[in-house]
Amino acid sequence: MTDRIAEETYAERARLATLLEGLEPAQWATPSLCAGWRVRDVVAHITMPFRTSVVRLVAGLVRARFSFDRYADLDARAHAARTSDGELVSLLRDNVRHPWRPPGGGQAGALSHDVIHGLDVTEPLGLDGPPPSRIELVLRHAGKRNLDHFGVDLGGTQLAATDADIAVGDGATRRMPAKDVLLVVTGRRALAEVPGENG
Repeated sequence: MTDRIAEETYAERARLATLLEGLEPAQWATPSLCAGWRVRDVVAHITMPFRTSVVRLVAGLVRARFSFDRYADLDARAHAARTSDGELVSLLRDNVRHPWRPPGGGQAGALSHDVIHGLDVTEPLGLDGPPPSRIELVLRHAGKRNLDHFGVDLGGTQLAATDADIAVGDGATRRMPAKDVLLVVTGRRALAEVPGENG
């Protein structure tokens, strides 16, 4: 299974690089689903693991008063400001098969990182998202602790994908595409704003 997750991670990076190659300058400046970040800031963040050494990470954390979220924000904005559109795409393309795995997250964590942040970019631009089977892998390997990180309360609702074999939560069933399930459980979309079928 780990090999499959790795290949899906590499496929997602390649897919995103291909989509990004066709963006116009104005699209790079589009607000993403990550509050306060433009598309280019999100792409800079996606590439952070490929260009950050342990020493640089520790130094950055010290400057950010040991807040990883603050460090990630500062890093994304700074890298996006000094890097051209083409350089951002090349950095992603050149690292499609990079072995990075987030601490404690393993290969599934790397896939989740790229799929979720990929949606942060593709959704506001109206571009295609990843295949439902790839999103299913992300949801299947997301434990309760991972989902709790996003602070979303489904309020006694189970979200069941209509295009993949996966459901999240407990209670009355609401059916929707796997992409919308992931957007809701990661706080990118409010459940009330997502069309779905009950039962």
